[in-house]
Amino acid sequence: MQVVRDYPIQGVGLGLRRDFFDEVSQTKNLAFDFMEIAPENWLHLGGRYGKNLRSLTERIPFVCHGLSLDLGGIKPLDIDYLKDLKQFFSQHDIRVYTEHLSYCGDSGHLYDLMPIPFTEEAVFYVADRIRQVQDVLERKIGIENVSFYAMPTTQMSEQDFVNAVLSEAECDLLFDVNNTYVNSINHQYNAQDYMQSMPTERIVYMHMAGHFDEADDLKIDTHGQPVKQQVWDLLEQTYQTHGLIPTLLERDFNIPPMEELLQEVEQIKAYQQAWKVNNVTE
Repeated sequence: MQVVRDYPIQGVGLGLRRDFFDEVSQTKNLAFDFMEIAPENWLHLGGRYGKNLRSLTERIPFVCHGLSLDLGGIKPLDIDYLKDLKQFFSQHDIRVYTEHLSYCGDSGHLYDLMPIPFTEEAVFYVADRIRQVQDVLERKIGIENVSFYAMPTTQMSEQDFVNAVLSEAECDLLFDVNNTYVNSINHQYNAQDYMQSMPTERIVYMHMAGHFDEADDLKIDTHGQPVKQQVWDLLEQTYQTHGLIPTLLERDFNIPPMEELLQEVEQIKAYQQAWKVNNVTE
C-alpha cells in the first residue's frame, strides 16, 4: 500500500481558456481541483478579466505553464520579465510554475517550441539557465518534456537528456503523457520505458491532451482532439509506476462545450480513484 505524496496541488486540473472563462467564473461548484494558465496571457491584464481572474485564484489553486521563457535559447534570460512573473505569482498564489524544455527564440520569437539538441553541452547550458530562473523567482520550477518532429541529435537519447537536465538543474518535471506517446510513435521508442525512466520524486504534476493521427507512424500534438485510448492507457501505467500524481487536462483548439471537457476530467478522476482503491492507505 502507498501513501499519496504531498504535492502543491492535488487531484485533477483543467487548463483555463478564454472560450470558457466566463462560464467557469460563474460556476459555483467547480468540477476540478486546480487550474492552469499561461502567464504571458494574463500578466498585465486588467479590467473585467483581471478582476475575475483574481476572484478565481482566490477560490481554487492555480499553476502557471509558460510559453516564452526560451530556456534553450541563445539570448540572455529576460530578468525584467522574470521579476514581473514573480510578482504575478505572489499576487495570485501560484502553486507551481513550469516551462517547456525547448527554445522558442532566435532573432525574434519563433512562435513554436523547438527541441534542444540532446548533447552534454546543452545539458549544462540549459541547466545553468534554469538555475538562474530559480534564483530570480526564489522557487523551484518544473520543465516539461515536449513533443518534437525532427531528432535534433543522436548523441543522447531524449530520456537521458531530460533526466540529465533535471539532475543538473535540480528542478522538477511536468510530465506530459501525450507528448511521451506522440514522440514514442514518431521516433520509434517504447513509451512505457521512457515513462518508467522519469524520476518519481521530481514529477510535480502531469498533462493529458489529445493529438491528431496524421498516419500510423506520425502523430501531431495538437491539443485539439479528445484524448486517445493509447494515452489513457499510458496514464494508467504512469500511476502504477509513479503513484497518484496531480493531472491536468489541456485543450487549446476545437474547444467543445464544457460538458464534453468535464467528461474527460471525470475520466482522469476515475483512473485516480481506481488507483486509490488498489494502492492507498490514508
